[in-house]
Amino acid sequence: MSETYRTIEGRGEAAFSVAGSEFFGIAEPVETVADAEALHASVREADPDATHHVLAYRVRADPVRRYADGDGEPSGSAGKPALGVLDGEDLLDVAVAIVRHFGGTELGVGGLVKAYSRATREAIADAGVVTRRPHDCLSITCTYDDSGSVRAILDSEGVEFDAEYAERVTFDVRVPSADREALEDRIASATSGRASVE
Repeated sequence: MSETYRTIEGRGEAAFSVAGSEFFGIAEPVETVADAEALHASVREADPDATHHVLAYRVRADPVRRYADGDGEPSGSAGKPALGVLDGEDLLDVAVAIVRHFGGTELGVGGLVKAYSRATREAIADAGVVTRRPHDCLSITCTYDDSGSVRAILDSEGVEFDAEYAERVTFDVRVPSADREALEDRIASATSGRASVE
């Protein structure tokens, strides 16, 4: 896994018509295959009368999870071109769902490839491409006595975290993957191993 990867900033949308067919594309950042499939399901639910609900995604894993579903469009004319745009842009943790309402005119494979590629490109452009570092989510649990030390370490590392004060203190932390081991070592050292990290 590389130190950084390209993804999108947030949700992006695209809408246009070609020879009477309406195309609506949605690009969303996702963390898992389940997230990508949930986007597809929500788009189907929101627009059940659409002729086609196409899905493509690339999710970080080892190896990268790539998937395309043309939802009944001619082979290679819908999901594959959408996935081809994601591949070409080298985007990860991105799902694209494209809805088509058939307008009565056959577009042919070439016309469909252009339309689905365009919907993907425009939705991605609307979302905005960003470079991110891979992150891990940790849960650090410690006593009240150790919580000040743990919080000071998290503040000094500049990592994102939420703290929950109950019987013990739990910090939910989002740390760059490359820095995880060093952070765990600092916390273990500062608390003499009393803090648990999951």
